[in-house]
Amino acid sequence: MSEPSEWQKRIAGEWHGRPSLFDAAGTWCGFEEIRRSSVFENGVTTYYMDGGLVGGGPLAGQFRLGAPFAFGVVDSDANRVYTGPDFFGTGQPYGSFVDSHYYGPGWQVDLNTWNQVLPDGETQVYSSVLYQGWSVVGCFNGLYTRTTDHADNPDTQARVAAYLAEETRRGPVPFILPTKQAGAFVGTCELWGADQKLRGSVDVRIELTPIDLLHTRRTLVLTGAIEHTAEVTARRDGNRHFYEGPQAWGNGIGFGRAVFGSLHLGGVTKIKSREVAIDAEPGMSAGGRLAIVYEFSEGNQLDSVLHGVVEWESA
Repeated sequence: MSEPSEWQKRIAGEWHGRPSLFDAAGTWCGFEEIRRSSVFENGVTTYYMDGGLVGGGPLAGQFRLGAPFAFGVVDSDANRVYTGPDFFGTGQPYGSFVDSHYYGPGWQVDLNTWNQVLPDGETQVYSSVLYQGWSVVGCFNGLYTRTTDHADNPDTQARVAAYLAEETRRGPVPFILPTKQAGAFVGTCELWGADQKLRGSVDVRIELTPIDLLHTRRTLVLTGAIEHTAEVTARRDGNRHFYEGPQAWGNGIGFGRAVFGSLHLGGVTKIKSREVAIDAEPGMSAGGRLAIVYEFSEGNQLDSVLHGVVEWESA
């Protein structure tokens, strides 16, 4: 390939983050100090990842890096194929979001990684759910910021240092819906078909009416390129989340400020979701912005992918 793919252009440069590590139950375990870059040079794409683990508890021995990771990528906007030696698998781009499934011999886990570049083009929302067979063993997630001159620009270095301090503060914060303030997360998102073609825009509204400290009436309203309305009673039990009718049913688990959910809308329509509280802060505050990704399946077949950012509006 003489020119990089559109996704490769989106992720050019170096990305700096401090994603948090969680165990299978959603307990925060530590931070991963990471610098990532995907370099297209002479028609060849190579992905680099350098850093180390701070903390980690019982997972530390498995997820500390013994050396920087590097692996080849067959660059494409259809299928990005990861050719090893440090990761083997494939990822599918849907605009500014990629859903990747691959195996890491060094970490000894299968990974489902979701990378979402936000509309500013400079922020990436990242998560890797880690599997042993079909069982979840942990999760990395966090935000990254892009640089092109970090090595020799003191202003960029200061900006990245401040960004990493924010991620240190926000990473362990659990995802909790507003418990005494009604409102809605609202925004316009993109809908991509399973064929990786843009279908159009969708107005997203996630209406929240608190019932008590652990229960919230939650109504998802989608209008535009896809149309759905689903009201549920959302219940939280620690890091576990439950969506208990009357119009949809499912559950989820929180790894810090990110919740990974499964929602059955009735009939054959299902949503596999990730919602990330971008502006999470310690304490009792709620609201801010959510980065959302919803994968819609009809039966067991992927139909479409909805992703974008929604912002809090108080009632």
